[in-house]
Amino acid sequence: MRHRVAHRKLGRVTEHRMAMLRNQAITLILNERLETTVARGKELRPFVEKIITIAKRSLKHGTEGIHNVNARRAVAVDILDKGAVQKVFDTIAPRFAERPGGYTRLLRLGRRRGDDAEIAQIELIGSEFDPNAEVKKADAADSGPKKKSVGERLRGALGGGKKSEKQVAPKAAKNTRAARKVTTPRKAGGA
Repeated sequence: MRHRVAHRKLGRVTEHRMAMLRNQAITLILNERLETTVARGKELRPFVEKIITIAKRSLKHGTEGIHNVNARRAVAVDILDKGAVQKVFDTIAPRFAERPGGYTRLLRLGRRRGDDAEIAQIELIGSEFDPNAEVKKADAADSGPKKKSVGERLRGALGGGKKSEKQVAPKAAKNTRAARKVTTPRKAGGA
């Protein structure tokens, strides 16, 4: 029986498990989404939600004062990246100021091909992640005129530049199949 056993061991010793959770928490905070196994995601949720709750409680006392300093120090014990700590207090905690809990979402994605582990995506609620953002950026870049590189601009200014298709076309006519000698490769082996 598993009485009073609270967490999964995830096949790691305590130090390794805590380091893994800290690293995943930093990645989740900075990117606002993370792809991992379901078991790791279920262990990561309460870890991150406690950090956000500490940061959220400090907002009640304002941005200045001893409460904010103590909260930042408490979060910095588990989150070792200063940029991640700052993002928790500046953007993530104010976003969840009115929410009583449940700051993360776990979406099951299927199974990993190599070891058949169940994969999930854990993300912060209300993150501005748009899976089609890269496609939209590519479409926006294609719609405008193509910018010239520095080399193309220099060649154009010096009078060189690439030759137009009209100048290249007569040379291409010489390179026909009739003009070239066609040889077949020798057969391997015999005489």
